[in-house]
Parts: sequence; C-alpha cells; structure tokens
Amino acid sequence: MEENGISNNASKNNKWKLPLSVFFKDARLIFKMDSLAKEILGIAFPSALAVAADPIASLIDTAFIGHLGPVELAAAGVSIALFNQASRITIFPLVSITTSFVAEEDTIKKIKLAAEKQFSENMKAKSNEVMPDDHLLEDMEKGATKGNSETAKEKETLPASGDTKELRENNGDGANSIISKSSSVISNGHKNVTKSEKKQKRQIASASTALLFGTVLGLLQAATLIFAAKPLLGAMGLKPGSPMLIPSMKYLRLRALGAPAVLLSLAMQGIFRGFKDTTTPLYVIVSGYALNVAMDPILIFRCNLGIRGAAISHVLSQYVMAFALFVILMKKVDLVPPSMKDLQIFRFLRNGGLLLARVIAVTFCVTLSASLAARLGATPMAAFQTCLQVWMTSSLLADGIAVAVQAILACSFAEKDYDKVTAAATRALQMSFVLGVGLSLLVGVGLFFGAGIFTKSVLVIHLIRTGIPFVAATQPINSLAFVFDGVNYGASDFAYSAYSLVIVSLASVATIFLLYRSEGFIGIWIALTIYMSLRMFAGIWRMGTGTGPWRFLRGQS
Repeated sequence: MEENGISNNASKNNKWKLPLSVFFKDARLIFKMDSLAKEILGIAFPSALAVAADPIASLIDTAFIGHLGPVELAAAGVSIALFNQASRITIFPLVSITTSFVAEEDTIKKIKLAAEKQFSENMKAKSNEVMPDDHLLEDMEKGATKGNSETAKEKETLPASGDTKELRENNGDGANSIISKSSSVISNGHKNVTKSEKKQKRQIASASTALLFGTVLGLLQAATLIFAAKPLLGAMGLKPGSPMLIPSMKYLRLRALGAPAVLLSLAMQGIFRGFKDTTTPLYVIVSGYALNVAMDPILIFRCNLGIRGAAISHVLSQYVMAFALFVILMKKVDLVPPSMKDLQIFRFLRNGGLLLARVIAVTFCVTLSASLAARLGATPMAAFQTCLQVWMTSSLLADGIAVAVQAILACSFAEKDYDKVTAAATRALQMSFVLGVGLSLLVGVGLFFGAGIFTKSVLVIHLIRTGIPFVAATQPINSLAFVFDGVNYGASDFAYSAYSLVIVSLASVATIFLLYRSEGFIGIWIALTIYMSLRMFAGIWRMGTGTGPWRFLRGQS
C-alpha cells in the first residue's frame, strides 16, 4: 500500500513537472531587479530603442508625406511595404544568425582561454611545490660537486620536458634549481601572453562572414529593386493606370540605393549584439535617424523634392550609420580572418537558408495584406499604412527583449548552464507579456487621439480608428511572438523556427484571402490577428512540450 501511495504521489508531482508549467516559473519575480533582470534589461532597452528607430523614422516620414496628400501617402506605403519585404528576406536571417554565432563563438573562445589560463596556473603551482626555499637551495648548492662546470652550465639552460627526469637522476639536487628557473620563465611567458592578448583585437570568424554576406546581399537587393521596380509594384496591386504608380517608383528606386548600407549596418548590429553590447549601436542609430528627421522637412518642402526628398534623407542617414559602426567595429574586431578557411560560409548558408524560408513566409503575410489593402483604393491603403506602421513600431519594442534573451541563451547553451537558460527564457517571456499589456493601452489611446497627425483626410482618420481595436489588442500577442523568436534563435533552433512559421503562414494566407473578400479592410486586420496568434502558439508548443533543445526541461521541477 505504501508503495502504491508513493507511486501516486510521484505521479502527482510529475504533473507539476510538465514543461508547460515552466512559463509560470518564478512569475512573482517579474518585477524584481535582480542580476538576471538587470542583464536582460541592460541589453534589451538599448536594443529596443535601436530596433524601433527605423520604424519610428519611417513613421515620421509617413507623417511628413501624409501632408503631401493621400495619393503620396498611399504610394509611400506600398513602396515601404515592398522595401521592408525585400529587406526582411535578407536582414533577419543575417542578423539573427550573426548574433547567435558571434555570441557562441565568443563564449567558446573565452572558455578555452580560461581553461588555458587555469592549466597554466596549475602547472605553475605544481612547479612551485617542488621548488626548495632559498636557504635550502643555498645548502644544496654548497653540498653539490664544486668543480663540475657542466652542472653550472646546465643550471643556466632550460631542459626539454622529456629530459627533466633524466636530469634529476644524473645531477641530483642541482636539477631543482633548473626546474625553478624553468618555472619562472613559464610564469613570465604567461604574463606576457596575457598582456598581449588584451591588446589584440578579437578574432571572430562569424563577424567577418556576416560583413561579407551583408555586402553581397545589399548589392543584390539594390539592383533587384531598382531594375524591377515597376513589375514588383505591379505585383503589389499598382496597375499602369494607378495614380500611385509613378510616385511609388520614384520613392522605391531612391530608397533602394541605401540597401547595401542597411544590410551592412544591421550585420554590424548583430555582431555587437553577440558581444551583448547594444549601447554602442544605439548611439550611432539615434544620431543617424536624428539626421534623417532633420533633413525630411528640408528636402521634402524646402527643396520641393516631395516624396523623393523623404527617400533621399533616409538613404543618406543609412550610409552615415554604416560608416560610423564600421569604424567602431574595426577597433574591437580583426575583420580580416587569418585565412578564407576560417570563414563560416557554409554554416551561414545552411542556417540562413532555413531562416530565409521562414522570413519569406512570415513577411509574405504582411506584404499580402498591404497589397490587398492597396486594391481597396488610396483611402483604405493610406489608413492601413498608418495602422501598420504603428502596429509594427510598437510591437518591435518587444524585439529588444528578444535580442537580449537570444544573446544570453546562446552564451548559456554554449556553457551548458541550463538553469540560466530556463530562468532567462521564462523571465523574458513574462516581461514581454507585461510590456504587451502596457503597449495595448498606449497604442489604443495614442492612435485614437493622434490619428490626425498622419493625415487631414476625414475618411482616412475614420478608417484608422476602425482598425485601432486590432492594432491595440494584439500587442501582448505580438510581444510574445517576437520574444519566442529570440528564444528559438538563442537555442539555435533554426529548423523548427522555419518549418513552424511556413505552416503558420500557409494557414494565414488562406485566412487573409477569405476575410478580405468578405469583410474588406476589417477582414484584413482580423486575419493578421489570427496570424500573430498562430505565431505565438508555435513558440509555446516547442518550449512547452519540452522538445528539441528543450528536452532538458522534462527533468527539471
């Protein structure tokens, strides 16, 4: 009977050990500023501001362009949606992989360096154990054979490690003096190496590989958008007779010139994130976009460049940021690898291919939604663009937490510190939910009273307010979905991220088409809500069932 009782108690306890319960672990500590919270927020806050800077700049562009008229606003909306689609296809795989690989590689190098240092210290300690003190050494030297000049010479010479035993046997106590000097030389050599290592730049092959891919992909993206602008905009729903086509082409082609700078800049941000340094990129990005905002009214209105002025100011700011980040990075990292063999090209291609499929699937849903909104006309598209920019900008604030948990998990998995893996993942998810609730209130109130900032059209403002419930209510869902992405990337679970989101997107595309035809503008936003909910569920499923890299959760209480 006792055995049965123990068995029943064990089964009851196992129910509480299900991986799904991990999401509520230490939930009472969510507002506690302990070392883990400080580490997450120390990375997340600067990263969130940096990530949100580009959408905020686009939002300001949208506000300036909106005063040119609803046609220009809608035209810019289509171009921005297309440019973002093309950018995400290349940016997110590159940045996500770079952050994980750099964090992992840097951590492994630190572990090896620490092991080598510990080994050297142990060897030094063992050598010191056999070293006689000064008085004993003096007595031994006095008792040694006085006329032996060869022994005196051997005392000044370091023996090979294989000859130490023989030296002890042949020269007796005099060997201890030699070993003592040998230990002193090794110790001094270690000190010199340590000092030289501090002066040397970091050798991170992942960083060099990321910059190589960023350059190539940036040039390809620019060429594609410039030479295929018209057919691509046609695929977005802008037919030859549309009044939005010409301004859209002007904006897109000019904006495309900044693609190499955008990709290089974000690749370097990924490198800094891997080092858990999100403050340095923040200063550069804020300065760059401040320049963008300052140039907008000058180029758009003063120089009478209209929609082209907004694109030019954006491009110039991107190149300023890329140059500044490159100069700073050169001081920290040796960007030229010892040889081409050190570049992790195939590793980047393999995992990048998985994330490429994922990003195409994910962004296709948003791009399709923008395309369908454009088919409804200039007024619905102008309202959709405004709501979408607010939706993405506010949601991407959670991406700061995603970046933090990705970097922390990549390091913790490399160290096999599964307790920290669990604590960091759950704390980041709980923080993201609280952030999402706060954003719901902020976005709902702000967009309702601030819709007039983006346009003077009464019809556009009316449609913007119609979409507010969806834009605001989805904030907690979006926050969790973005942070789950960071959790998966930190665990290097790229395959699951790709396959799950492809399935989610296929289901969402069908939903978007059905609801668009039946409900129009509202139907598109209902479909986007379903899409983000499915993305969140995919993240819950992987970690909550304890599969893949999360198998260790099944053995934790």
